[in-house]
Amino acid sequence: MTDSIWFLLKALFLGLMEGFTEFIPVSSTAHLLLIGDWINFSSGSDKVFEVVIQFGSILAVMWVFRQRLWRLIRGTLAGEATEVMFTRNLIIAFLPAAVIGALTIKYIKMLFHNPGVFVVTLIVGGLIMLWVERKPQYAKHGAPAGGDDSMASQHVTAFTLEQISWKQALIVGFAQCLAMVPGTSRSGATIISGMMAGIQRKTATEFSFFLAMPTMLAATVYDLYRNSSALSEAQTLAIGVGFVAAFISALLVVRAVLHFVSKHTYRPFAWYRIALGLVVLAWLLMR
Repeated sequence: MTDSIWFLLKALFLGLMEGFTEFIPVSSTAHLLLIGDWINFSSGSDKVFEVVIQFGSILAVMWVFRQRLWRLIRGTLAGEATEVMFTRNLIIAFLPAAVIGALTIKYIKMLFHNPGVFVVTLIVGGLIMLWVERKPQYAKHGAPAGGDDSMASQHVTAFTLEQISWKQALIVGFAQCLAMVPGTSRSGATIISGMMAGIQRKTATEFSFFLAMPTMLAATVYDLYRNSSALSEAQTLAIGVGFVAAFISALLVVRAVLHFVSKHTYRPFAWYRIALGLVVLAWLLMR
């Protein structure tokens, strides 16, 4: 097997991995960078591959939610109050990451080369998720856990996408900025922060999916604009293979994630993050 074919097979594998991990709170970026290092996949110093193929996963979400997305666009253009409010909230949540990301992208990408960062973010993120899930107001999967006077009923104020307030959207937006640090998990940061802000678990998950659309589109366009001239033919082909693989695997995952969170907590993912962080720590100590 030639080196070029082997290189593309690695890109295919990483693309499948991206699609499977993008929408669960385990950090797809950490998986791409760590596994890419373990299988000796050289994507280049600018890590364009790892950023761009994530948009393949986002396209899968856009396809799954195509009817709701079309209703959002059509309703916003028609001036429907609920759709205009939803669009406003997406813009509010998107802006912090857009501004801070543009200013700090060079420094953030430097962290991509430091596996020690993953140890901290994976383990700390897992512990935060466990802490949040243990609190009574997030019981019963983010829905009211009892009568109208229960703590959960008082805490959760948004049970649908249309009920999310601009303050809750802003909280999610700033939490998304934390996810720029590799290993944090964009979906994890936005979903957990949404729950802490009073958004019901499944609704927070859906809002995270919708927020990923403009965020990852902007990141993809910006990264390609800055680095397209430096990409080799082999790297460009690898990006294409990884992009398609991420799209296909994400199609299989998105609905499964929504079904899972409607019936379960995020505790299994929290324990997985902690275990993976310890594995990375052991790997670093043995190198």
